[in-house]
This record gives sequence, C-alpha cells and structure tokens, in this order.
Amino acid sequence: MKEKILRALRDAGAGYVSGTELCEALGVSRQAVWKNITVLKENGYQIESVPKKGYRLASVPDKLYAPDLLSRLPENGICQKVECFQTIDSTNTKAKQLAELGEAEGMLVTAEEQTAGKGRRGRSWESDPGVGIWMTLLLRPSILPVKVTGLTLLAALALVRAVKKVCSLDAQIKWPNDVILAKKKICGILTEMSSEENFVHYVVVGIGINANMSSFSKEVEKMATSIYLQTGKKTNRAELAAAWVENFCGYYEQFIQKQDLSFVIEEYNGVMANKDKEVRVYYGMTEQASLENTDVGIARGIDRDGALLVEMEGQVKRIVSGEVSVRGLHGYV
Repeated sequence: MKEKILRALRDAGAGYVSGTELCEALGVSRQAVWKNITVLKENGYQIESVPKKGYRLASVPDKLYAPDLLSRLPENGICQKVECFQTIDSTNTKAKQLAELGEAEGMLVTAEEQTAGKGRRGRSWESDPGVGIWMTLLLRPSILPVKVTGLTLLAALALVRAVKKVCSLDAQIKWPNDVILAKKKICGILTEMSSEENFVHYVVVGIGINANMSSFSKEVEKMATSIYLQTGKKTNRAELAAAWVENFCGYYEQFIQKQDLSFVIEEYNGVMANKDKEVRVYYGMTEQASLENTDVGIARGIDRDGALLVEMEGQVKRIVSGEVSVRGLHGYV
C-alpha cells in the first residue's frame, strides 16, 4: 500500500490528495492510510497533512526504498517486487539465491552497500554506502543461452537513456557494455545465468552505477568517474534506478519477441563511443600483457547479435564479447 500512496502523492505534484481520495483509490480505511503514511514518515519521507486539503509529498530521502522504487515503475510492468538491503555481500549473489528458491521473474534486489561486489572476470567492484546504485534484476527469458549476452548490451543502452532522462547527460557506450562520461566509466554490468545446453533457467543482470561518488581509489580513478564528478550535482538515486529498470524492461520485452538486437542496432551505434575509430582488440588476455595477440582496426558498430564489427585491411571481422577486450589505440576509449 505504501507504494500506491507514494504514487498518488507524486502524481499530484505540488498539490494535495485528500484522505477520502486515497481511501477510495486504495479501498481501505482512513486509519490504514494514516498508519502507512506514518511508516513513510518514519523512513524519512516528509508528507504534509493539512485539514480539508489532505496530504502532500514535500520531500523524499536519498535512499533506495522498495515502496518508493515500485511507485516509480509501471504498475503492470515486469518488475513487481523489490528487496532493499542496507548491507549485503552481492546483489547478484542474493538474486541467484532467490532464483534457486523459485522467485519469479522481475524481482529486483538493491543494496546501499555491497561488501563483495563483483565485476567481470572475477574482479571486485567498489560499492561504498549511500552514494551509488547497486542492484540486480532477476529474469527467466525464453531464449537460447547463446543469446543472453544481448541482455548486457541492452542494460548499457538502458542506462544511457536513464542518464539522459534523469540527469540530462549524453552518456556513451564503449563496447560492449561500459557506459562512459568524459571517457571514463560510470557503471559496471555483470550478467550471470543458470542454463542447460538449450534452455535458460534464469538470468541475473547486475548493475552498479557511480551516481554520487566524490572520489575513487587510486586503482580505479584513472578509468572511473561518477555523475556527480561530471556535473557537481547530486543525482536522485531512486529516480535513476527506476528509470534504468523501466527502460531495460522495455528493451527486454522487445528482445524476447525478436530474439536479437536488430531493433536497437541504430540506437546503440549512435551512442557507441568508439564507432568509426581505431581500436585494438586483445584476445583472451588483459591489455597489460604483451601486444602479440592483438589486432588493430576500425570499429564499425554492432550486428544483430551484439558482436562488434571491426574493419581490418578491407575486411570486416566479428568480435564476440567474452575473453576479448577492446580499447582505443591510445587509451581506454
């Protein structure tokens, strides 16, 4: 009920919603409305109450709170359930545990802090409390396991859209899924699945968004930035989180229907930071290793399967994400 109250108050903008309206809309008593508003106030939501006018949402706290996130999402959307934790080892790990227990598609797991956040290839992910957005969405897609990588590209594209909507910033993507501002990374995306040869049991799409960080450790500061560092303004984390979920779910529904990325090729290529630029492709290795097992070419965009098309000596080669790294010739992008 709390998410419905927040939705009604937010829809009213600067206006008031009467207690009678809330009771009729929710089908509950005034006492039930009052009890839920009291809980919202205890969680930091400033709700004004004026006799003969009703209730008005004056301000919201900077926190990821399940009723708030749900109130910002479509009522008939894929995401119908949210679990928010103050501290957790990893939202991906928790989502996988819930999946194994039979949790339905659309469960969103968020945390204010991760103690064992995970990045690609077993790397750790810095997840300081109260400044970033750490969350994982559980899916049960009817696709072949080989197609799951497409969800990672869609997750990146959804964040580009969300950042544009919420922060009015034009982010870009370094293939396959690094969302960047000022040539530095603002998010990490980790997609994991449980599958058999031709069947996907479940997929968890985890994303960590550098929203309001003011600094980074020396190990990552050359490559990472935050929305705050680029704008000097704090981002409403709940609004950005919900915008990502809504955009991603919209893409996801189309992806399941079409079974490929043909419907976003033009959009993706339009925000790809290294399109039509020289790139170096590292095969099965890190960019710190020797340059012997590499190729150099011009990135020409993606195909319907999400592979990067790189033009090398007049021929176009498909580069598939996985144990491959692609960087600019003289830097990260």
